[in-house]
Amino acid sequence: MQRSGRWLLASLARQVAAEASSAASSCGPSTSGRLELGSWALTTARQQQHRWLSGGVAAAAASAAASEAAATSRRGAPTGQRRLKLAYQNYRQLSKMRLSLLVVATSAAGYAAGSDESIDWAGLGWTSLGTMLASSSANALNQVYERVNDGLMKRTMNRPLPTGRMTPRHGLAFAAVAGVGGVWLLAEKTNLTTAALGAANIMLYAGVYTPLKQLSIVNTWVGAVVGAVPPLMGWAAASGGLDVGAAILAAGLYFWQLPHFMALAWMCKADYAAGGYRMISLVDASGRRTAACALRNCFYLFPLGALAAWLGVTSPYFAYESAFITAGMTLCAAKFYAAPSLPNARLLFRASLLHLPIFMAAFLAHRLPNTGEDRAALLAHNARLLGLGAPLAPEQRAALVLRRPGAVGGEGGADEAARAGAVARVRLSFPPLPFMGALPLEVGQLELSCPSKAVCEQAEGGAAEAGEPEGEDEAEQQQQQQQQQQQQQRPKGSSTAAAAAESGKA
Repeated sequence: MQRSGRWLLASLARQVAAEASSAASSCGPSTSGRLELGSWALTTARQQQHRWLSGGVAAAAASAAASEAAATSRRGAPTGQRRLKLAYQNYRQLSKMRLSLLVVATSAAGYAAGSDESIDWAGLGWTSLGTMLASSSANALNQVYERVNDGLMKRTMNRPLPTGRMTPRHGLAFAAVAGVGGVWLLAEKTNLTTAALGAANIMLYAGVYTPLKQLSIVNTWVGAVVGAVPPLMGWAAASGGLDVGAAILAAGLYFWQLPHFMALAWMCKADYAAGGYRMISLVDASGRRTAACALRNCFYLFPLGALAAWLGVTSPYFAYESAFITAGMTLCAAKFYAAPSLPNARLLFRASLLHLPIFMAAFLAHRLPNTGEDRAALLAHNARLLGLGAPLAPEQRAALVLRRPGAVGGEGGADEAARAGAVARVRLSFPPLPFMGALPLEVGQLELSCPSKAVCEQAEGGAAEAGEPEGEDEAEQQQQQQQQQQQQQRPKGSSTAAAAAESGKA
């Protein structure tokens, strides 16, 4: 009786709110107070509904615990092996194992792309383990914060926290141990840059993205930034730092996530509404805005292949393969935009699941060894080849050396190594900005720091070796100049007498 009375009260409040809204739309502003009554009733109904749903979650957890106790009493006390299996399943769901494995895969791809000719497999293993722990910590904190909302969604109601199989304190303890262990492992086995990126990503995911999901639709874009950080972690672990080449995989992950999550948001919009999450699909009745965002970010993926080839990160073949792979997902996004529907959203979602592993596999298949070359100078050189830059003066062309693998060596190796450290001045003039003239770009100043200690020592040793012949050449030039000056300063009489003596000897 009490439950049926609450249901009748909620139905009455909704009817009053509907009448008030219809009166406002048909008769304009009301002065009788019905609008105020309807607004109050609707707010009261929503608050009461949220309390009932929260109570329903607790009741569901209690019933699940009771059923589990009944099943346990029928089967008897669980054995040690079964307890371990149940604990593994709970921790697997708490850490979102599938999502964490995807994060580890993107981090490993960044590590392989940032390596030189050979990949340090031990370093790759430590980086993957540290990334896995950091991702598990962030996911556990996310579930602790959203345990009530997860109980309202069909997709997440069977997780350990909503069902009561695990307490929030247990989840927080697991998140703390995994987070501290992962960041410490990255700092100990890789470098501080990778550890700082891992710690910052945990805070961004759990402290910014998670609460933002219930406040604004901007949460999707913040979540895309979170997903773009693991490739940067892998690159930094392999090379000791970050450069322009590290942005290729990060941009690919960022632009890929938006079509993927836009399709998912449209497929699960009813579930997201029940959980109280703010998604773009909930404020887009027609679906065109959601589909347009997915299609737009598919187009953003096209230049990445050519940019990777221009920067010397991959071979030119990747530019064609990347365009072909992206075209398939773009066609699915275009179909979703032409007719927003559940089947088309599901088609785009499946296409995105195929796109990411194929894109990363092609990237790694055509990667070039990371030798610490000047990416900015290489990009400027390729831009000039395409006619986007003003030609260099002869002295500027002599000072600019693109450090490619095997470029230093042979007879001119010492000169090239000496010139590589000089600051090259490149003048770029892009067609969209003809009124600005030539844009000076200091290529040498774009290098923030040495990628690693070994590379720094190698560069200093090469510069020292290259400086010795240069010093000898300068000494010889000074001696020749002194001899010429002495000859010019001699009196004419002495020069004629010397000439006569030489003729007499002849």
